[in-house]
Amino acid sequence: MLAICGFTIIAAKAQTETDALMMKQNELCIAGVYAHNSWTNYWEGTLKRNNANIGSVTSNEYHLMGNYGIKNNLNVMFNVPYITTKASAGTLSGLHGFQDISFAIKWKPLSKKMGAGNLGVFLGTGFSTPLSNYVADFQPLSIGMGSTNFNGRLTVDYLVKRFFVTLSSAYIRRSNIKIDRTTYFTDRQIQSNQVAMPDMLQFNFGTGYRYGRTIAEISLANMTSLNGFDMRRNDMPFPSNRMNATMVGGNIKYNLAKLPALTLQGGASHVVAGRNFGQNTNINAGLLYIINFKKSKN
Repeated sequence: MLAICGFTIIAAKAQTETDALMMKQNELCIAGVYAHNSWTNYWEGTLKRNNANIGSVTSNEYHLMGNYGIKNNLNVMFNVPYITTKASAGTLSGLHGFQDISFAIKWKPLSKKMGAGNLGVFLGTGFSTPLSNYVADFQPLSIGMGSTNFNGRLTVDYLVKRFFVTLSSAYIRRSNIKIDRTTYFTDRQIQSNQVAMPDMLQFNFGTGYRYGRTIAEISLANMTSLNGFDMRRNDMPFPSNRMNATMVGGNIKYNLAKLPALTLQGGASHVVAGRNFGQNTNINAGLLYIINFKKSKN
């Protein structure tokens, strides 16, 4: 489920915290993105397996996002996701509802000519917290993890003519969560309804083509829990499990010539390695619309 919580592929000129794109001053981009996730195999600790009691787990995401340019080098962003989940077998019922609202600030303090290309450095910080009182202790069919998160991010981008390389890394601090029981077992018995969530590191690498109305990118992403414990054999996942994943993917974005305020995007990703994590495949598509609030001389 952290594929939903942390690695939803968002699009194009809506911009994300991990890319090297910025909205211009006084421009607002509103985006609607749909994503479908599915997995059958998963890693129980380091053991890859499936489970006939749940079959395939699928989820659908509906995102309303926005990005506003305070200045050309300073953007603020938000994301409101609605999630549905279900399993193809067994008796567990899927859940649905609003997940976690998130806000982020992205600042570009450095942009300079270097060698044959242009170097850009970006700093960012973000915040997310649950929008609804969903049940986090119902993995893998919960719609989220229930924690309040803070992150700091560094992104470096190098563009040579029409081709780019982008590296991004972030540290994510996660709060404790409360669950609806007063005793649970991790690697020891704990008498509490409080669960300490492990902090996380994220790394993203992207490379591709960026010119005119088109952006095409292939990407590699990794997330690593800094603590936590492995799932026990045939047990359900638990929110504070050590959840690691490596994903490969790609996306393309195209700005329409006849409707220059409108951008189309589509993408996909697949988990190639993990720990206490589903081997998820994500397919997504979205529409982005830019509103210009600059004062017109006319």
